Amino acid sequence: MMDLFGRGVIISLGCGEENSLYPCLVERFQELGTPDSLVDDPNNDGGGTPLKISSVRAGGMMSFAIDTLGSLWMWGNCPQQTDTGEFCLVSSPAPLPVWDFHGHIVVKVACGNEHVVAAVSTGETYTGGDLVCYAWGNNNHGQLGLGHKESRGRPQVIPMFNEESSWAVYEIACGAFHTAILAYNKSYDQDMGSKCFTFGLGDNGQLGHGTAMSSCLPELVNGLPHDLVLISIDCGLFHTTVVSSDGEVWCWGMEKGLGLCPDASFTGNDAGDALYPLRVHSPETNGFKFMGPVQIACGAAHTVLVAGDGYRMWAWGRGRSGVLGRGETTDSYVPCVVMWPPLDEDYKEIEAGMNREVKAREDAGATVESEQKLAASAEEIEFLRRKLTLMERYATVLHISIFRKPLDERTLPQSLKDSGVFDIRKEFENMMEAADNEELARMEMFYRSMLSSVKDKLMKRRVQEMVKECFRSLSTGRPPY
Repeated sequence: MMDLFGRGVIISLGCGEENSLYPCLVERFQELGTPDSLVDDPNNDGGGTPLKISSVRAGGMMSFAIDTLGSLWMWGNCPQQTDTGEFCLVSSPAPLPVWDFHGHIVVKVACGNEHVVAAVSTGETYTGGDLVCYAWGNNNHGQLGLGHKESRGRPQVIPMFNEESSWAVYEIACGAFHTAILAYNKSYDQDMGSKCFTFGLGDNGQLGHGTAMSSCLPELVNGLPHDLVLISIDCGLFHTTVVSSDGEVWCWGMEKGLGLCPDASFTGNDAGDALYPLRVHSPETNGFKFMGPVQIACGAAHTVLVAGDGYRMWAWGRGRSGVLGRGETTDSYVPCVVMWPPLDEDYKEIEAGMNREVKAREDAGATVESEQKLAASAEEIEFLRRKLTLMERYATVLHISIFRKPLDERTLPQSLKDSGVFDIRKEFENMMEAADNEELARMEMFYRSMLSSVKDKLMKRRVQEMVKECFRSLSTGRPPY
């Protein structure tokens, strides 16, 4: 375990080769300066400014830190390469720099049990542009995304997220033996929603591909809506969770995406693993949105969500050792509010204001959603009205061309009234039988006019023969063809 104390000083539990029950300074980072030494001097040109730590991540048995210059440090069971080029894990009790990224800026890092993924700038500076994804370490399940299962002791570029890739990576996460990446398409004329890619071990559906198959290459998680803007992602041992900007949380993997581990089970029927993303229900809002989402984080078998613009936390999954923070150690299959901070007098006023803000936002969201539904319904009604008008016009023209009078309820063909099927042959026979001399004369004129418009003699003869055959069949009562 480790955290940041003060302004960039790393404190760790279990520092060195011996366990520790209390925080102790990571010695290698003492040279980065103490909080007292980090005083801003307007006359300082920056040359003597001590380094600070900007972020830290911890995996199975290794730890990583990124300093303010964008350099990456690692300690613990570090992936290394022997002189012969073979992969190995080397135990280091003190932080070591990852020299492979010298001259570049490491922006993000994530690590699993024995593998690491880093998002690194393409140049010497980083201003929010393109990032290249690197991976190294154990690759026995394809968790490096390189297209094979050969382990690597030094960082290798993931081909799908190289410098020429059409995907812009902005978040990365690692499970025990799988990896998840958030990216968006660099082409602005394409879908602007976020995309989630996963690879590695898939035995429990933690890849979200609809199967329990593993994958050596990044594959798109197709079960997520196309228009989502995903802001945070994390992986547990065997589950994956994402949260969108509008507060929707999706999870997949072991035990219905909760990651409860094999020896836990639901009350009643076994839940089974979630091979596709499942949307997490929000019990407080009686819906699927946690207003004001901030970040999602996964433990080995539980998940924690920070929402309410940072004022609230929810947790669900395995409750052993009280990791859900709700005052007990039982498992929770739905999100429950973390008891933080204690509701003393100072916080009650803050929570009341936050509740009012969340309620107003929910009411506004409900109003906007209702207006959107009404607008969509109005558009659908207008579309159906236009379609009905077009069909009525078409049916009227067709009816006039056959029966020489407009279509209305009084002139509906009898076969259509009786069976719901328009029998044009039967209707033509009825029309011929009911026709008087004047109608027959008009039909004859129509027939002669039609023949006169046919210029080809063979075609004209064929039309005459067909009409004669039709009249003979009508007189004998047998079909013409």
